Formats: sequence, structure tokens, C-alpha cells
Amino acid sequence: MRRPSSPHSSSHSSPAARSPSRSKRAPASPDDAVPGALSPALFARAEAVLGELLRFSSAADVVLSAYFRRNPELGRADRAFVAELAYTVLRRRRSLAERCAGDVTSRRLLLAALACEQGLNRRQMDTLLRDPEGKWLSEAKALVRASLPPAVRCDLPDWLHALLVAQYGEEATEALAEASNRQAPLDLRVNVQKATREAVIERLVADGIAASATPLSPIGVRLNGKPSLAKYPLFLDGSIEVQDEGSQLLGFLLQPRRGEMVADFCAGAGGKTLLLGALMRSQGRLYAFDVSARRLAALKPRLARSGLSNVHPVCIDSERDARVRRLAGKLDRVLVDAPCSGLGTLRRNPDLKWRQTPQAIAELGVKQASILAAAATLVKPGGRLVYATCSPLAAENDAIVDAFIAAHPEFTPLSAGDILREQGIAITAGDRLRLSVLEHGVDGFFAAVFQRQ
Repeated sequence: MRRPSSPHSSSHSSPAARSPSRSKRAPASPDDAVPGALSPALFARAEAVLGELLRFSSAADVVLSAYFRRNPELGRADRAFVAELAYTVLRRRRSLAERCAGDVTSRRLLLAALACEQGLNRRQMDTLLRDPEGKWLSEAKALVRASLPPAVRCDLPDWLHALLVAQYGEEATEALAEASNRQAPLDLRVNVQKATREAVIERLVADGIAASATPLSPIGVRLNGKPSLAKYPLFLDGSIEVQDEGSQLLGFLLQPRRGEMVADFCAGAGGKTLLLGALMRSQGRLYAFDVSARRLAALKPRLARSGLSNVHPVCIDSERDARVRRLAGKLDRVLVDAPCSGLGTLRRNPDLKWRQTPQAIAELGVKQASILAAAATLVKPGGRLVYATCSPLAAENDAIVDAFIAAHPEFTPLSAGDILREQGIAITAGDRLRLSVLEHGVDGFFAAVFQRQ
């Protein structure tokens, strides 16, 4: 019940920051993504990759992953260049298309991205350009972004731009779109079972990796750049995991305690499951439910590194599975990180804004309501329920929560802001948590907290 790789859902990450095992494909920094001399052969690689990506048949990180596996001769710098250039086009697809003068090809989109977004000059691109392209590229660079229609300027499809404007207003939508078109930082979560944040930061800095404490999560670390961590000792021994700071805060909203019975109802590959288990100090019982055996399989090596012994992965047929029903009214806390559009993660997954549709959003709303209602049956009197998405859309958030409250008077809303502040997390938040890349510098998350009376 997590996020299958389809137009109806999303993972929380991209090749630039998906997991340590995949981060080696990503640029260490924007500067690393542009080699000193651009060869036509390397540019042709980017053109081939972008052609696959623009079919939108699979998630962008999956497409890139497959391409790099098929082409192992590409070095880290080459992979970085291809990945970041392709992602630049995905972020800026509409405005770049406007610069293509009616000839919207993968080649022209990439050339426009290099010149207009990554700032390369004519000399740096000389080996790539064919005779007629110099004049076109000069005209493309001269196009003023402010002259473009609002949705094009924001690099959003018309339907999504209209939804966001109706919800936030024109000015806020443009600011949100601009922030979402920047690269996300690489955040880590410290496994409190094995290390302290201070010790982790000290070790990273000693090893030449610029790191600092995240401003909100008390167990988060933010890296300056995106180094490969696949073979880094702190990753291999389970002391750190890659996890956006906003995602970490959901664990503190649930606030699981030692010895309790807890469920991560849409566990996926288990990032939040591992956080919950660590907060429980590996005591009690923590169920990791998901409908995908493949995603739960990805949890196994992470679980082994974590050192947790209280996690019980369970692959279920649906939210109404008999193994779920047997736990009705028995759990102290349940987290529902529901399948959603993923539109709060556009910094990492820019392809989602082109792959989602209004119909998909409507279908997700039905699924989200059903999953929340099923998960609520597990909560015992006095227990806590958290509903969360990584979407900024009211249709996936407030609409679902308001309908749930109306249909389930036995659940009382709690203040998300108060719960976090009581744990020393200094955040401006009200009854419902609304994390934003603009205000908080994290992926866009929504969360609502309930207590069963």
C-alpha cells in the first residue's frame, strides 16, 4: 500500500538522493555534473536517456537505474552528467520547450538546458553544436522567462497549475514551483540505537564530508553535496540511513514508545518503519504492512543493518486482509503514510508532475479514504493514528481527513504542532502538519493526528 512505480504514485526519491546504494549515480554537486569538455559521445548518452524518460512509462529513477546497469562502462562523472542534465529537462520541460522554436526534440531540450539552465557558454558547447543551432540557441537564451504564460513559467501542466493556484494563489504557486525545481539536499537519519547525531557529524566531517544538523529533526543530518555512501562505514553498520528531514518528523508525530504494539500500515521499503523501531528502542512489536512483496524485500537488508529485532514485515493482499482484521482494536499506534501523488517530492521526482493526471488524483482519493478507514480499526481506545501524504493537494489531505472525522466520531483530532513542540522540535505548525519546501526546506508533507476515545 505504499507507492508503486506508476502514474498513480511515487517513491520519495530520485537518483540524486534515493538511497546510499544508488547515490553513486548522482552528481556530488551541480558543478560535478558538467565535465570540463563536453564530448558529443557523452551528450548522445544523455539524448538516449532523455528519449526513454520522456515516454513516461516508468519512474525516472527506475529508467536511469536500468540504463546505467546496461552501460556499466560509464564512470561516476559521466553518470552524474547524464542524470543531472536529464533531470534538468524534467524540471524545466515546459519552459525549455518554449525555447525550442517549435522543434521540440530531446536534443534541443538538452542543448537549451545546458545553455539556459546550467549556464554553459558557446565555447563550452562548441563541440556539440551543428551549424544551424548556434543562431537558434542565441535566440533561446534571449527569451525572457517572465514573458511566458504562468503555467509554462512554473513548468507545470495546466491542470496542476490551476489546482495549486486555486489552493494557494498565483504568487505562492510560482514561488512553490520555483523552489520545487531546485535540487533537494541529501538528508540522513541517525539510527539512535547505534550512534548519536553529534558522533555521526564528527565522523563525517573528519572524513571530508561536509555535514550539519538538520534544523527540525533532532536525529537528522544534512550533507553539503551528494557523496556516494554505498560503501561508507556508517552506512554499512546501520548508523545512518538516507531519509528526508520531513519524513523523519512523521515518526515523532506518531511518538511510539517502548513495549507498545505499533503498525506502519503502508511500509514500502521501510524507511519510516526503521525510524519507528529505533524510537521504540527495539522493544515491543512493530508491524510493517505492505501489499508489495518486492518493496518489503528491500526492507530486509536495511533491517539487518539497523540491528532492530522488533520489526515484523507482513505482505498483505489489501487493507482488508484477514491478518489486518485479526489485530482490530489491539494496536497502540498506527502510521498511515498513504499512497499519494508524490507531488510534494518534485525536487527529487520531477517526472511526477508530467506523469500524474486529474483522474489519478481522484482515484487516489478513494484509495486513501479506504486505507485510512481500515487502519483506524486497528487502533485501541486511547491509541494514536497518524495519516500522512507527501502531497500539497487538499484533495489528498484535508478532504480525506475531514471526511474521516465526519464518519468516525470516535477519533478526536490532536494538534500536530503541539506534539512536535512537546518533543523539543521548534516548528510553526497548527493542528495539521503542513511541511513545505518554501517554509521548511523539506519535501512537502501533510499529516493529521487522531486519538481514539
